[in-house]
Amino acid sequence: MPGVWPVGSMVILLDDALTQLDLLPSERGLARHYRIGTLARGVDDPNVIHRIEAFTGVGLRPYSPVHLRAKLLPGGDREITWVRRTRIDGDSWESFEVPLGETQEQYLIRVMVGGIIVREQVVIQPSWTYSLAQFEADAAPGGTLMVAQISDRFGPGPFATLALSA
Repeated sequence: MPGVWPVGSMVILLDDALTQLDLLPSERGLARHYRIGTLARGVDDPNVIHRIEAFTGVGLRPYSPVHLRAKLLPGGDREITWVRRTRIDGDSWESFEVPLGETQEQYLIRVMVGGIIVREQVVIQPSWTYSLAQFEADAAPGGTLMVAQISDRFGPGPFATLALSA
C-alpha cells in the first residue's frame, strides 16, 4: 500500500456495516435481485446499483487435499496417500491433525486417461490402494489420479492431482 494516495483515489471502508448474506441451503444457486447503495437515499436513487446474482456457497467448499503421493508396493500395487485440510479451526499447530469440519470423512478418487474418467471411487480415509490389476485395466500409465474431499453441504471440493507413471 502506498504511503500517499493520489488525489481522486477511491476508498472503500470495510467495517461492521458489511455483513455476509444469510442464505438458506435451498437458496444456493438461485438468482436474487440486490440493490447496492446508500440506505438513506432509497432504492430508486440513480446511484443505487441493481445486480442479479446467484451464489454457490463457495465458503462451504472443502479445500483440496495436499501431499498427494503414490508409493509402489511389492507386487505392483500403489498406495495412494494424502493429507486433508479444513476450513474449521485448522490454524492451530498444537493438534496432531486438523479437525474434519464435515459430518463424515469422504474422498472422491478419480482416474482419468486421455481426458476420460476411467475409474471413480469414494473412500472414507485419506488413503487408497490402486491395485496392479486396476492400474492395468485402466491403462493408467500417462493418466492422472485425482482426489477431492466431499462435503455433505457442498459436494466434492477441488481435486488434488498426481500424474501416473508406469
